[in-house]
Amino acid sequence: MKDLGEVDLVVIGGGINGVGIARDAAGRGLSVILCEKGDLAEGTSSRSGKLIHGGLRYLEYYEFRLVREALIEREVLLRAAPHIVWPMRFVLPHSPEQRPAWLVRLGLFLYDHLGGRKQLPGCRRIDLRNAPEGEPLKDELRLAFEYSDCWVDDARLVVLNALDAAKRGARVMVRTAATSARRMEGSWQVEFRDGKGERMRATAKALVNAAGPWVETVVNTVVGSNSARRVRLIKGSHIIVKKFWNGPQAYLLQNHDKRVIFVNPYEGDMALIGTTDIPYDGRAEDAAVVEGEVEYLLAAVNRYIRRPLMRSDVVSSFAGVRPLYDDNAANPSAVTRDYVFDLEGNPPLLSVFGGKITTYRKLAEHALRKLTPFFPQMGAGWTAGAPLPGGDMAGADFGAFFNEFRSSYGWLPEDLALHYARLYGTLSPQVLDGARSISDLGRHFGGNCYAAEVDYLRRSEWAETADDILFRRTKCGLHMSQSQREAFAAHYWPGQEAGRWLEQPGL
Repeated sequence: MKDLGEVDLVVIGGGINGVGIARDAAGRGLSVILCEKGDLAEGTSSRSGKLIHGGLRYLEYYEFRLVREALIEREVLLRAAPHIVWPMRFVLPHSPEQRPAWLVRLGLFLYDHLGGRKQLPGCRRIDLRNAPEGEPLKDELRLAFEYSDCWVDDARLVVLNALDAAKRGARVMVRTAATSARRMEGSWQVEFRDGKGERMRATAKALVNAAGPWVETVVNTVVGSNSARRVRLIKGSHIIVKKFWNGPQAYLLQNHDKRVIFVNPYEGDMALIGTTDIPYDGRAEDAAVVEGEVEYLLAAVNRYIRRPLMRSDVVSSFAGVRPLYDDNAANPSAVTRDYVFDLEGNPPLLSVFGGKITTYRKLAEHALRKLTPFFPQMGAGWTAGAPLPGGDMAGADFGAFFNEFRSSYGWLPEDLALHYARLYGTLSPQVLDGARSISDLGRHFGGNCYAAEVDYLRRSEWAETADDILFRRTKCGLHMSQSQREAFAAHYWPGQEAGRWLEQPGL
């Protein structure tokens, strides 16, 4: 068995919370091992609604602290990663049978002011009869409100945190499961097994369980202990269709059951519609979209739009399981999106329950605050003002950066230049690796997928399968045919399938 030596911290889980904690800890001077049994962001963290938002609907459940923290973090992440986080305006059509207009306006007023908004424009009232935002909506809808939130490339947010953690000394091990963790002589003795069957071990002063939907599994089987806390699995499903409106705005639609459905621009010419909130009882890795969820989302959107969406309009779909802290709420939509820690023993085991992608950085700060008594030499918090890899742009101004990037690489078609700039920001020259023409990018596999980018991802971002590249580190797979995806997989990994992430229920 390979001995990895002694470290301060072993973090189990390569989703957003795990990588956020590993990054913060490494930056404070702790030695860190992060292990993930699959790929980074393979579970919940690549299957979100792709939003950095305060959670407007959480105001109805009096989650004021969570909303305020999320709204503050929205501004922090806009500055830290302007290439993968950007402002988006949401149009909320109003109809009298739903929440009263005054109540919506009051909620938006709170939303505008609760978090000390600085960078984003405030809400406004829209006359849908005259405004272009009303064009795809039914004639009877006359009033809407518009407010700001942010879009995020969720899987890339995870990868960028892992990159920064590694840059600061953390050891990142993907496709490596923690198989056993036992307290021995005042330390954790942790054993791992990678995808090739190699076994490893490390000694750690503290153990963090950030396994998301598998947090209880880690406590019960890896550690062999138990926790008073419980995780509640809620499945959220999304569908992807062709974009059916003009303009950059998104829509927030209130359904008859008082749930809200986001309809967001996605990947240029597509739209992402979601989400459902359904209690889930099963293995998180087996979660899939069911036909009833597709019908629910289509019906919710069709209540509002002129041209109804048909089942045949669904290009793809995906489902993710949210590991929410079980607060015994009867309504799945009302289950808190806040996070809770369970700290027990010495050496300590810190388990993370719940959380949302928007507040991951603050969650990491709070986690390390819990561990401070065990690491008195640990440095202070530092991530609030630190850009993520690729995000170190003057004034956090992506537009100015992109203009300069286009000037430097004038031979790149605009859509391909935007692809590199959005995914990699100031790291784009490393991806291009000295290329001076399209031919220098190597084989073209379809969409914006060229060999130069693939080589970079395999070399620098722990990409080991076709899906790692086509559906997590990039979304190139959505713009490729099935035969192109298969050719891509066959070129790099003969015998390996591609496109398992794409789900098309009933097709």
